[in-house]
Amino acid sequence: MITLSIDGTSVSVPDGTSILEAARQAGAKVPTLCYLKDINEIASCRMCVVEVEGNESLVTSCNTPAQEGMKVSTNTKRVQQARHDALELILAHHATSCFDCKRNGNCALQDVTYGLDVSDIKHAVSLEPRRQPQDFPLVRDDSKCINCMRCVSECSKVQNLGIWDRVHAGSKTYIGTPGFPDISDSACALCGQCATHCPCGALTERDDTVIVTQMINDPSCITIAQVAPSIRSAWGEPLGLSSDEATVGRMVAAIRSLGFDYVFDTDFAADMTIMEEGTELLHHLETSPDQPMFTSCCPGWIRFLKAKHPNLVGNLSSTKSPQQIFGAIAKNYYADILGVDPSKIRVVSFMPCIAKKAECAYPDMDTTGTGPDVDAVLTTRELGRMLANTRTQVRKLDEEEFDMPLGEATGAAHIFGATGGVMEAALRSAYFLVTGTNPEPDAFSAVRGREGWREVSFNLAGTELKLAVVSGLENADALCKALEDGSANYHFVEVMACPGGCVGGGGQPIHEGQERALDRELILRDLDANAPLRFSHENPSVIECYEKYFGKPNSELAEKLLHSDHFAWGMPAAR
Repeated sequence: MITLSIDGTSVSVPDGTSILEAARQAGAKVPTLCYLKDINEIASCRMCVVEVEGNESLVTSCNTPAQEGMKVSTNTKRVQQARHDALELILAHHATSCFDCKRNGNCALQDVTYGLDVSDIKHAVSLEPRRQPQDFPLVRDDSKCINCMRCVSECSKVQNLGIWDRVHAGSKTYIGTPGFPDISDSACALCGQCATHCPCGALTERDDTVIVTQMINDPSCITIAQVAPSIRSAWGEPLGLSSDEATVGRMVAAIRSLGFDYVFDTDFAADMTIMEEGTELLHHLETSPDQPMFTSCCPGWIRFLKAKHPNLVGNLSSTKSPQQIFGAIAKNYYADILGVDPSKIRVVSFMPCIAKKAECAYPDMDTTGTGPDVDAVLTTRELGRMLANTRTQVRKLDEEEFDMPLGEATGAAHIFGATGGVMEAALRSAYFLVTGTNPEPDAFSAVRGREGWREVSFNLAGTELKLAVVSGLENADALCKALEDGSANYHFVEVMACPGGCVGGGGQPIHEGQERALDRELILRDLDANAPLRFSHENPSVIECYEKYFGKPNSELAEKLLHSDHFAWGMPAAR
């Protein structure tokens, strides 16, 4: 430990701690724009400069180690002027049309600008537009980029994709996709982590709220909303709701207030996914016990696998994701219940994920021949904007229930949004399918955890299963390489593209300097623990769906509607 002074306050920190982290521990508010701890510590924005007694020049606190006896001043007039001058230069290359920006009110650049009272941009330059595809699920606005390199570091160091990087040099430098005309031609997994770590509005999801509003207002359409598991853990954040206020029932009421005819739970489809994937796993263990079977719920993971390790695509479960299973059921089974043509139904998904916007448009996701099974996907952030734009008084809404029968779900489905959740839910029902009895609901809790790559073994009625749970694409890449070189082998592998799983998804609310995946996971775990039913195979609506329509899991009709061909489409930059 070393001791130093920050603005007259003595603070002790471990040797090697940066001045910035020491200052934060002392309660000093040092602004940053480019800084991401352990990921992007390049001091390019110079917002974090401080004065150190004995140093002639100001130092950048994010990458300067604290030293014993240092005396640091974080807010002198000299420091304030240096930050002010640096920010003016940043804003000179930034389109300051905040009022129509999706990050307005939730923007680190905006906050720093207000804090430093910069209102007159003296050196504004003419921004040269660069063509970016507006129809791709991830949209880049170069006029707002401040070259902080956060997206570059997040993409390369955390997700191991390296899609973004500097292009050209000097005054012509910009962040782009070297080697590709634009991002739609690259190996982008659409995990969206670059967007959630961008400090301003340079990276956002494609806005589909206008399309959805048009669907809702079309009297000839029956509009159905489905809500993913992790949405219920985060939907209230952009609205300033506490966890006690942001209940599942109030979420249902809020979404219904937007004008949807029906509000259903994607968790119902998650229970269906377990029935299909669990049955598929048992068959896989009989026919290919020496090969792992991968979960297929995460479209970001599938895009990554196709781009980086295409030789392993055949190991993916053919079971569709809960989003797509729901869409297929809504436009077949539920269309029959309503007695309407599926072309009249519009299914809108609320998802924590940008990759879901791409998934619903894949060529094998139209089971009726009348159009995509899922017509549009909105992120948690887009849901927040819709509720804010309609001025919905969410706190005053009475709680409501999901519509039936596609609104009934079990605790096993709720945990789909957390890393390890799909694995745990599958094991609960796989045990039942093999033995005919239920295990203890928490018998497989060993798959839970925060490590990016976890291994666990279970004895399933005499069969020793070796399992792996992975979150984050850097870990997924390491796992795939281990499988390819023979240094690892598993029976069943769960992979989620985003660190922490869907609770940390690229479409979730953004909180500068905070990672809330764990907090959201605890909400889902609590919902599971308090659910009246905790096994997917006990969901009455799932049982009825099989009895009345599909017959049994992996039946011919189930294979046709609930399973997909992973070779029906390819990534443009597949290795």
